[in-house]
Amino acid sequence: MRISELSRRSGVPVATIKYYLREGLMPPGRPTAATQADYDQTHLRRLRLIRALVEVGGLSLASVRAILTAVEDTNLGLHEILGQAHYALADNLGSATDDPDWPAARADVDALLDDLGWHVTIGAPARDQLARALMTLRRLDASPTREELHPYAAAAHTLATHELTLLTTAAQNDASTSDIVHQAVIGTVLYEPVLLALRRLAQEHESAHRLHPPDRARH
Repeated sequence: MRISELSRRSGVPVATIKYYLREGLMPPGRPTAATQADYDQTHLRRLRLIRALVEVGGLSLASVRAILTAVEDTNLGLHEILGQAHYALADNLGSATDDPDWPAARADVDALLDDLGWHVTIGAPARDQLARALMTLRRLDASPTREELHPYAAAAHTLATHELTLLTTAAQNDASTSDIVHQAVIGTVLYEPVLLALRRLAQEHESAHRLHPPDRARH
């Protein structure tokens, strides 16, 4: 397809596509003339992924580049690629290490992970993300105890088990490495808004079930 068709089908302006090509975020098309090229479904898929990572995932182009580089690195295993996605997500978070409450919050996270017996690298960005959240809760006098966090951890672990089962099953069924990695990146970066929305919908459902008078409840 021509670049105009690629733009129409992806919803990305031609100028932006040309920029992605210049920056190496997309592979070049097949040359058909001095200033023209043809593009295929591979380009369309890559373009849709870039757009989703930027618009839904909220990632910078530098983070997108890091993820795409990991995706294309045949020497990296799936575990390492997932790590790249996690570190890219951390781009959206500012530093809090100079906050006087930071050491205590980070110590709480480390203790929780020890309680759970989870194998997580000491530099994992999600450790800091959780510490920031606990620090904010503490300032609102709403800091949860370690035991109160266990149900949240259990739910997260169940979800992670499900997601990793899908990936390993795909690998066992001889899915291409490209497809597996694509699925892994999408699940890591783009499913978080889905999870957040489902949690809020579940809260509304439980609230209506437990707290709302039956004759006024919505169905």
